[in-house]
Amino acid sequence: MPREQVLLQIGTVAKRCGVSVATLRFYEERGLITSVRPNGRQRMFDRATIRRVAFIKVAQHVGLSLEEISAALALLPDLRTPTPKDWRRLSAGWRSRIDEQIRTLEGLRDDLDSCIGCGCLSLDRCSLYNANDQAAQLGTGARYLLGDVPLSDESTRSRSSDHNSLNETSTETHIEHHER
Repeated sequence: MPREQVLLQIGTVAKRCGVSVATLRFYEERGLITSVRPNGRQRMFDRATIRRVAFIKVAQHVGLSLEEISAALALLPDLRTPTPKDWRRLSAGWRSRIDEQIRTLEGLRDDLDSCIGCGCLSLDRCSLYNANDQAAQLGTGARYLLGDVPLSDESTRSRSSDHNSLNETSTETHIEHHER
């Protein structure tokens, strides 16, 4: 005998999933989840929507875009919630992405350990320093911190001369501050 479908109100699903009602509406607009409106009333969701939203949240946490999540969910028959077997198949492709994110975060952590924050004493070695926005040619974000190297020795010389003038300014400011 088939089990009766249990429908939940949008507020109940939002609370159970730890998201806002607006988030559920947004996911529905994007085709990530579906609802029904019995008798034209309030949106109602199948209980399986809770697992589907959990899948979406985990995938977002891994760093997948909503487009990538939508493509993954589209591989499931009849818009059903992923089973453990489905999850293993879908997440296998994300393993290398997660490994790369871990390497990036470990490098970031290790580089920040040597950063003193103000720049006056380590500017010639600072991974955040980007004289004349040279790193823009390498892509977006903190390129040197992510492991890219300056494009030429000229930028290193520029960083070094900028460091010397900044270091002198920082020293003067430091002395003025302590003389007050």
